[in-house]
Amino acid sequence: MWELIRANKRNSIILMTLMAAILLLLGYIIGALIFGPTGGAWGIIIAAVVWLILTAVSFAGGDQILLMASRAQPVTKEVHPQLFNVVEEMTIAAGLSKMPKIYIVPDPAPNAFATGRKPQDASIAVTAGLLGRLNRDELQGVVAHEMSHIIHRDILYVTLAGIMLGTIVLLSELLIRGMFYSSLGGRRRYSSGGKGGGEAMILLVIVAIVAAILAPIMAHLLYFALSRRREYLADAGAARLTRYPEGLASALEKISTDPSPQLAAANKVTAPMYIVNPFKKKGQMKLSDLTSTHPPISERIRILRNMTHGVSYKDYSQSYTATTHHKTIVPPSALRDNDRNIRDAGEKPATDKRKADQMRQVGDIMRVVNGFAFLTCACGLKLKVPPNYKPNTVKCPRCGKILEVPKKQAG
Repeated sequence: MWELIRANKRNSIILMTLMAAILLLLGYIIGALIFGPTGGAWGIIIAAVVWLILTAVSFAGGDQILLMASRAQPVTKEVHPQLFNVVEEMTIAAGLSKMPKIYIVPDPAPNAFATGRKPQDASIAVTAGLLGRLNRDELQGVVAHEMSHIIHRDILYVTLAGIMLGTIVLLSELLIRGMFYSSLGGRRRYSSGGKGGGEAMILLVIVAIVAAILAPIMAHLLYFALSRRREYLADAGAARLTRYPEGLASALEKISTDPSPQLAAANKVTAPMYIVNPFKKKGQMKLSDLTSTHPPISERIRILRNMTHGVSYKDYSQSYTATTHHKTIVPPSALRDNDRNIRDAGEKPATDKRKADQMRQVGDIMRVVNGFAFLTCACGLKLKVPPNYKPNTVKCPRCGKILEVPKKQAG
């Protein structure tokens, strides 16, 4: 997949260059609006400094910024052993030298994403809702999808794009909010210039309004134009790593039709990182297809389920062409991939009781991630102690036995 890796590196350079141009344009307009027409040069200088700082920040710790923005919490193997086991399996299957760090987002909406600069310092984050709704095969499919993003070097592109896009959106909002205040001052400033000064100010305000509206839209379009192809290829990589396309297909179906509210931790900057559009409408997969920043979910599912002969990149390419009637998006070098047979399902469909147990796990996982302590009394009652609980002991409400709260929790 060297062609894909090289293309992603090239796209990262293109993205940085074009978004830098948008930042400089916004800087010029903000400078001209605040300091007058001759102040545009100062605005460009300030915007250039901001761009350089953001580039350094993106490379140094952009992944941590995105994880914090998504409210992701690092977890240990004890929190969810199955998740760690699946990530270990996919790390070995992908041939990575180091296992990605694992995070959980305490949110009931099922979703996942990967971030980082390179495979050696990558991170995979999944929501509590995802862990509570998917069986092992489905979870493996989602983790393999994110692992494919890491292999393809998509994570650097997403990290850089997320930071730059967030800055453009922030500057646009700053421009809109400060425009009217500056325009009032500008009227007084240009009143001495007569009619020509007033007309110049009106023209500048109109340009500022147009730029403030179009700049984030252009940045979004640029971001998304380079994003859809990588989602298809990550699906292909997931099918190849797991040798079970139905696992990811079933996971995508569950995520897209889940009745949970929209993912609270997501915003318009981090949304493209997720495996499924976090702003999908409740239970409406078709509407999600139309408004998603990702490829249509229903189409992704059909492509995976049409892979009936094998799970190589060549098999995915054939299924993609037959399903979408478009030219393949798989690089030529990957089409020479060795044939791989589809394996059998590793887990039977969940019963109603199992589904109910999984739903209860969602709340428990969210509490563990948020620092709750779980104490089991001799009478069988399970107590959930919040992180702000101060006493060193707690009384069981069923049998009255005094239980000791772990020192870390009591502190």
